[in-house]
Amino acid sequence: MSFNIAIDGPAGAGKSTVARRAAAMLGFTYVDTGAMYRTIGLYLMRNHVDPADSAALADALSKIRIGMSYADGVQHMSLNGEDVSSEIRTQEVGEMASKSAAVPAVRDKLLSLQQELAASQDVLMDGRDIGTRILPHAQLKIYLTAGVEVRAKRRFLELQKKGETADIAQIEEEIRSRDYRDMHRDIAPLAQAEDAVYLDTSNLTIEEASAVIVTLAKLRMGRTDS
Repeated sequence: MSFNIAIDGPAGAGKSTVARRAAAMLGFTYVDTGAMYRTIGLYLMRNHVDPADSAALADALSKIRIGMSYADGVQHMSLNGEDVSSEIRTQEVGEMASKSAAVPAVRDKLLSLQQELAASQDVLMDGRDIGTRILPHAQLKIYLTAGVEVRAKRRFLELQKKGETADIAQIEEEIRSRDYRDMHRDIAPLAQAEDAVYLDTSNLTIEEASAVIVTLAKLRMGRTDS
């Protein structure tokens, strides 16, 4: 039987970075569900599809083929055969992904793919509704978060490192707006599962946060290796 770890939390909390590291330490397959939604968001942006237009969205979803592969432990996303791993990481694509993720048809398209991955292997999956909807029976659930100001500063420094100009106040406002949208959408809103462990990373390094998850996972699995 496969062992599943579900990590949920708001945008910018460091879920993907921490999850990827923890998965590598455990020897698990890391599944970044946000990348799946971003891949759909990229297609919608490129083709000027409004997620609120149900007919146009349904037509677009029928034309989208999402692929996932791993190279040196890194997840790569493909859109209709094109590797879009870099293109999906922009702020604009993230905004479109958040908007389209509120649409039931988009979530349904990815649900079966995500559950099939978890049923066939040990996975660590992160997103917004993994523990509450995608993997409700996961053996370990984590709600990973951080303060808005901390998340905004992290994003600001990340953009600076890339040589991009950024306004930290604007980033903070975008994060607050996205939090509200993710937590109040009708379908699968962001929420902490009742049996999830709350993990605030505001004052933790990536290594420290990853170590907490790895320790919890090993305890649940009865593993004694260090």
